[in-house]
Amino acid sequence: MTASTRRYDAVFFDLYGTLIDIRTDEEADEPWQALREALVGLGMEPAVSIAGLRARFTQAVRETNARQQAVRSSSIHSPRTAHAHADAVPLSADTQSDGTPTSAAARSAMTATLDGRRPVIPPDCVEPDLLPAYRLLCEAAMRGTIADRTSGTPAAAAIDRVAIDRAARHAAWTFRRASTRTIRLYPGAIRLLRSLHAAGLRVVLVSNAQACYTRPELDMLGLTPLFDRIVISSEEGVRKPSPELFHRALAREGLRPDRVVMVGNDERSDILGSRAAGIDGVYLRTAISPAGDPQSSAHAVLSLRGADYAPLAALLGVDYARLATPPTLLGVRGGGD
Repeated sequence: MTASTRRYDAVFFDLYGTLIDIRTDEEADEPWQALREALVGLGMEPAVSIAGLRARFTQAVRETNARQQAVRSSSIHSPRTAHAHADAVPLSADTQSDGTPTSAAARSAMTATLDGRRPVIPPDCVEPDLLPAYRLLCEAAMRGTIADRTSGTPAAAAIDRVAIDRAARHAAWTFRRASTRTIRLYPGAIRLLRSLHAAGLRVVLVSNAQACYTRPELDMLGLTPLFDRIVISSEEGVRKPSPELFHRALAREGLRPDRVVMVGNDERSDILGSRAAGIDGVYLRTAISPAGDPQSSAHAVLSLRGADYAPLAALLGVDYARLATPPTLLGVRGGGD
């Protein structure tokens, strides 16, 4: 299939349950104990219990979420901040940069981008970022250490912001690794992504996730260089199924929605969300799809049982062969195919 005859120019992928199989348990004591040890190493008082740390983290999340919400509210009518992360937008709301018409769904978001309005995000589609909560905990621990060294007050202690950010990312990753029971690539995932690139298709990740957990996992599993762009909900402040997350990915890649297909394992988030943005969907019913999801989605152009990439590749006109070797359980170590 040539570029002039193929149906799509780009493929958007969900991550967990689509390319990666993962099992986590954030309620177990192990991840909280690992986080506690990391914070004690930074200067937190050793007497803090796991229950006490859970309470501190919950409070930190509340405080930082409130700050993020205040920032979002203050920027709703600000042309300077509307879609501040967008790298590219069409030349007009009616046509793409090549003069081709856009869909009605995309035109609405593009018009909002061009005249400085931010779209209204439903409360259940707002995605707070957890990294500021980890920063707050790490800063508090480090302030105690600095105060002890200088005999000054914690409020007056000088803090290295770069060091705080580094410590926060390490703390988040420590927690994530300790909470992860299994993480593995589905067989053939890397081969699929490489095949799409070889065929000249753009490959974009559009994921509901916390970037402080997901970006290290992408690096660990060798996926980062296989995406042309990575769009993660916690970095955007909005999650699927809001079409806004898809609109941002489209705008940054300069893509028409009718030339893109979304591949995901969650009917509401991936299939209905992308459909609201004018994007076709391919539904993979995997073991970690939502329990109430159907075996096949009536709203998808293709439904598959499990991470079955061969029919997907056929739909896309891509030369692809499934690996014959069984998947490797990786724990929290990386791997590939």
